[in-house]
Amino acid sequence: MDNKLFTEGQLGPITLRNRAIRSAAFENMAYGNKPSEDLYNYHTAVARGGAAMTTVAYCSVTRSGVSFDGQLYIHDEIKDDLKHLTDGIHAEGAKASIQLGHCGNMTHFYTCDCMPVGASSGFNLYSPTLHRGLKKHEIQEIVKAFGHAVDFCRECGFDCVEIHAGHGYLISQFLSPYTNRRKDEYGGSLENRMRFMKEVLDEVMAHAGDDMAVVVKTNMYDGFKSGLQVEECIKVAQEIEKHGVHALVLTAGFVSKAPFTVMGGAMPIKALAHYMNPWTFWWLRLALRFVGHLMIPTVPFKELFFLDTAKQFRKALKMPLIYVGGVMSRENAETALAEGFDFIQIGHALVKDTNFVNKMKDEHYHSTCKRSNYCVARMYTIDMKCHECVENLPKSLEKEAKKYEQMWYPDSK
Repeated sequence: MDNKLFTEGQLGPITLRNRAIRSAAFENMAYGNKPSEDLYNYHTAVARGGAAMTTVAYCSVTRSGVSFDGQLYIHDEIKDDLKHLTDGIHAEGAKASIQLGHCGNMTHFYTCDCMPVGASSGFNLYSPTLHRGLKKHEIQEIVKAFGHAVDFCRECGFDCVEIHAGHGYLISQFLSPYTNRRKDEYGGSLENRMRFMKEVLDEVMAHAGDDMAVVVKTNMYDGFKSGLQVEECIKVAQEIEKHGVHALVLTAGFVSKAPFTVMGGAMPIKALAHYMNPWTFWWLRLALRFVGHLMIPTVPFKELFFLDTAKQFRKALKMPLIYVGGVMSRENAETALAEGFDFIQIGHALVKDTNFVNKMKDEHYHSTCKRSNYCVARMYTIDMKCHECVENLPKSLEKEAKKYEQMWYPDSK
């Protein structure tokens, strides 16, 4: 196998020192919607740990697109702190990227400061919340906000933006027939359902100019019968390719319908409930106790779990592609790169160990992360962290984490 991982790669106008990128896994470290010292320390550690580029997770282009208090949104008050963050990343020799998006109906009025909006009106059981369909003039306002966000991120020192068009957030809500029931030019046929995405990409590319790299994250399938399937998602990807973006991240899953399609494995229900506010979320904690695994079904985990499907997209597209999904070792990374992918993104392994990329210089190194998904359960309420990095972890949560680790890695101790 040719060793490609530690060779330079070109991503549009920027050069990356190797092919490993930290994925936009949600950190929940933007306390009060502002960058924190924890966010700075984490991303600079990832950069110091050898990643060619680290991606700051989910920054909404408007306040209405925020789904957690620990998320960023574009406003002048955070500009200096973001510049401090990118300076720190650059000082470690890595490039800085930030994921831009809008959560659509995946929020609450007390989080986004308005009634949640989406492609169509309805009720989101996942949040849960009522939401209303966007009016045409509001759609155009959000399109313009994406362009403004690119300019803002350039001023903050970012080298790249990643546009989130997957996982059931707003662009994805327009694309999927499950959430888009509009009767106007933004609904109906796939061509119409792609209209909002195309307008966003036109705006983004106009503002990106010749110095900002643009990556798009899009689904290969939604993960349930009434959502987008592979064939339609290939057509979406081909449309994205026409817009001249510099790379595509291939993912899958719909957070409000098939959440663990996104990452594989099981949700540690006890950990999820443990960190929830017992007064605010008493009803949800009760529901999780009795029907949690029905609400959040398990998806069997295996390393490189998206690779077989992603190879279909590799055959259908000429543009650079970024593989994400279960990269846990040097062997995994080189396997994906040998299949024609230009870069890889890494999430879980860099939660467990920010020095993971450097450690992969040993060809036989394998991440010590065993996919308990404790970090996922925790990140919905407090900062993202591996269970082995938490002091005084309750025995019940430690036992739960070990149970899931042994499910996917039966030889682990």
